[in-house]
Amino acid sequence: MLRSTLAVLLVASLGLVQPVSLMPASAGPFLERLQARMAAREAGSQVAPATEYAYGPDPLQRLDVWQARGGAAAPLVVFVHGGGWKRGDKRNATGAAKVEHLLAQGYAFASIDYRLVPAATVEQQAADVAAALAWLHNNAARLGIDSSRVVLMGHSAGAHLVALVGTDPRYFTAAGLSLRDISGIIALDGACYDVARQLADSGRFMLDTYIQAFGTEPARQRALSPTLQAAKPNAPAFLILHVDRADGKAQSEALGAALTQAGTPAEVQGVGGTGLRGHMEINRELGDPSHPATAIVDAWLRRMIGAR
Repeated sequence: MLRSTLAVLLVASLGLVQPVSLMPASAGPFLERLQARMAAREAGSQVAPATEYAYGPDPLQRLDVWQARGGAAAPLVVFVHGGGWKRGDKRNATGAAKVEHLLAQGYAFASIDYRLVPAATVEQQAADVAAALAWLHNNAARLGIDSSRVVLMGHSAGAHLVALVGTDPRYFTAAGLSLRDISGIIALDGACYDVARQLADSGRFMLDTYIQAFGTEPARQRALSPTLQAAKPNAPAFLILHVDRADGKAQSEALGAALTQAGTPAEVQGVGGTGLRGHMEINRELGDPSHPATAIVDAWLRRMIGAR
């Protein structure tokens, strides 16, 4: 077992791809802990000041806001962290370069916490994303935000959540919003856009995490699958990025195809990077000019919510 675990760590550290069916059952929790430790080390790297606000009564219903530089009402990027639906934090999962880069581009930035599995359900997490967005809309004037120019961005499990609220209007409706209250969705190397397919393709790797989040009931899995909710109405536009992971690539392409078939603009692009290392880097290094995702996101944001 020690040899297997070390082999998985070596694969991850080199950014190599190993078929998930060959990974030991213990690899999922081990790699999740590794990812959590790396994210925690980044918590102190944010140099711009943020202000925390509550958008609900639960201790995890909190968000951080970085106000834009300048006087005019600014477009807003709202970030939803990953962590397998059961861990993660609005500050330590944001990425080291992302905030400063987006502030320099003239955007305001918000990062939200949400209730976590198993104390909460994925449905409640999606409701939290919508509630946080509603709070930001209702407080836009005092925060210096242009509420007509808002993009939701999520990484990993957060990518799934932003895609879910962007394809299933029930979450926004319950929060007093509509899908036209956002300009678009950016999904960074997500998973479980089609839950049943993800479970079938994952082998034993991460299977426990997926079942803990989505259960085994087919109807619930379908309801929580953005690809299967992609018939209109949807958010106005999607940017779906993935690294070189077989399941992530397949899930991203299938979501993009379903949205396009429904008449919703959706761009799907691979951005290099492989395996777990690439999965972490697309989040941690977004905003660094050397990472290929940065230029793609910058151009898309300019088209969607850039300066008028």
